Amino acid sequence: MEERLSKGPSSLRQGSLKSSLSGRSTPKGSPTYRRLNSSRTPRREARGGAGGTQWFRSNRVVYWLLLITLWAYLGFYVQSRWAHGHKKEEFLGFNGGPRDKLVDAEQNTRRDLLTDDSLVAVNNITNKTQVHVDRKIDVILAKKGNGFTSRKKRSKRRRRNLPKVRDKLKAKTNTANSDAEGQELEILQKNSTFGLLVGPFGSLEDRVLEWSPEKRSGTCDRKGDFARLVWSRRLVLVFHELSMTGAPISMMELATELLSCGATVSAVVLSKKGGLMSELARRRIKVIEDRADLSFKTAMKADLVIAGSAVCASWIDQYIAHFPAGGSQIAWWIMENRREYFDRSKLVLHRVKMLIFLSELQSKQWLTWCQEENIKLRSQPALVPLAVNDELAFVAGFPCSLNTPSASSVKMLEKRQLLRDAVRKEMGLTENDMLVISLSSINAGKGQLFLLESADLAMNEDPLQTGSEVKKSLDIRQDQSSLSVKHHLRGLHQKSRNLDVSSTNLRLFTSVNTTNAVSINGTHRRKMYDSKGAQEQALKILIGSVGSKSNKIPYVKEILSFLSQHAKLSESVLWTPATTRVASLYSAADVYVMNSQGLGETFGRVTVEAMAFGLPVLGTDGGGTKEIVEHNVTGLLHPMGHPGTRVLAENLRFLLKNPNARKQMGMEGRKMVERKYLKRHMYKRFVEVLTKCMRSK
Repeated sequence: MEERLSKGPSSLRQGSLKSSLSGRSTPKGSPTYRRLNSSRTPRREARGGAGGTQWFRSNRVVYWLLLITLWAYLGFYVQSRWAHGHKKEEFLGFNGGPRDKLVDAEQNTRRDLLTDDSLVAVNNITNKTQVHVDRKIDVILAKKGNGFTSRKKRSKRRRRNLPKVRDKLKAKTNTANSDAEGQELEILQKNSTFGLLVGPFGSLEDRVLEWSPEKRSGTCDRKGDFARLVWSRRLVLVFHELSMTGAPISMMELATELLSCGATVSAVVLSKKGGLMSELARRRIKVIEDRADLSFKTAMKADLVIAGSAVCASWIDQYIAHFPAGGSQIAWWIMENRREYFDRSKLVLHRVKMLIFLSELQSKQWLTWCQEENIKLRSQPALVPLAVNDELAFVAGFPCSLNTPSASSVKMLEKRQLLRDAVRKEMGLTENDMLVISLSSINAGKGQLFLLESADLAMNEDPLQTGSEVKKSLDIRQDQSSLSVKHHLRGLHQKSRNLDVSSTNLRLFTSVNTTNAVSINGTHRRKMYDSKGAQEQALKILIGSVGSKSNKIPYVKEILSFLSQHAKLSESVLWTPATTRVASLYSAADVYVMNSQGLGETFGRVTVEAMAFGLPVLGTDGGGTKEIVEHNVTGLLHPMGHPGTRVLAENLRFLLKNPNARKQMGMEGRKMVERKYLKRHMYKRFVEVLTKCMRSK
């Protein structure tokens, strides 16, 4: 009985415990029930997972979206491998030979692209060794290797000799640069032998004009045909070098205009010598670091490739060898006019889409050479002369895209006069000085030495009678009779005696003019007088561009030697550094001389720029200068070589004693620029070229 009683409570307790754990005896509304049944049972979880799978199957849109995403990713991956892979030739179906042969051909044909005075690229196993000679400049570069593939079976001897070759190249380049720097230091000396270095005047321009090229927001005419044609297009521009000369500057301005109009532009630079690298960076022009594989791949994707010099022939040849169909997308803008440039480019002239020339004479000359070599071009060459860019047109007072209500063309003419006064004061010139400028690289082809010889003749020798044809065309007459001239000469002779100056220094200028050398502060300064006794202007010569990488050092030394033998002339000679800020120099000048020799200047970009600023041009009778300068209207022409020095001296004397003639020729020059040589005229011709050459969308 007691055992039953003892078992009874325990069994009851166990039953109550089981019932409480199972939840059967717990009321559903109690807190215990809610706590014990707060989580899902395994049956509910299984039921929920099956429902999610069933929902996913019922919504097939999500399933297809995932498949499309994966397919798009796969497509982009394949395209990326095709664009940046090493076997694109096999994919396209040409040049599918062994890779080793292609490597050998590429390395043999690229050697001429790697010559550079300022940057020596040494190709080793990893192709990352580069020796930089000049100072480092921050430039927008494509951050990718040069793409050269090293050979697997390179000999150990070649590996050991590689550092020696690099050292020799570096030593050779350093020696050449040190010689050039030493020569430039000679010119920079401020003494009576070599003349005075002036400029550049970029900061003075900014202060006087209250405007700077850095402030411009773009010069593109968005409503024009050119802008509509190049919008969203990809173009590659090939520079042969970066010197501050006509061809590189023209290509740089073309790239700037394309960017301003919404195109994507990449620049391939074959030689980085020159001073335009920082300017390219300022204009945000992307420069491709490599001149081989990477540049070829970029060009293959472009709508058009524009090569800016005959020197680009080697790059074009290798590009077509790499991509045989690439010739149909190349427009070759040739800016040289010498036979040596034709000879180096004749093998690929017939393989490009179109040739572009600067002048009619240049086009005829190249077509004649093509006929002699039996070269048949793919299309008729186009003619696209250079023009005055908007920055210079803005300062010169022409209406352009940079004008604003506070900087109208009329106000810019007033500011240009202020700029002229400020720059001439900085140079130490007076209103009685006629400044003659010649801005180009210093070499024999530009004829600076002939210009100095002519200036010496104009200042010192008995002048020749100025041609009656020039006088008649300009309607310049002298009002003085021969009797009054004789009295005038006697008066000057008596004056020279009173000043205790030797009578041998008295020179007859023309039939109505004379010169008189007087002593001022111990130095001789030649003054010129007209028939009324008024003092005329003295001759000053400004030569650029000091420091240009295109200067020929032996020729510079020859000029310095000539100046050292003509002390009086050297006192009238000024030098200016190479610069792209030339508006101040044009504003300060009175006459421009284009004295190119040989076949003459191909076109003469500086010629139309000088005319835009109202300067008469004294140019050689040949090349593009003959097409631009109208004799006795916008300037005066003279023969080339030594026979032209006396004619040039005569023309200098004529303009020296006739300020009205200078003004009249300058006005006619401005009218011609406004009719033919502004930016809108050049890009109107470019539209025709791009329409024929560019790929259709």
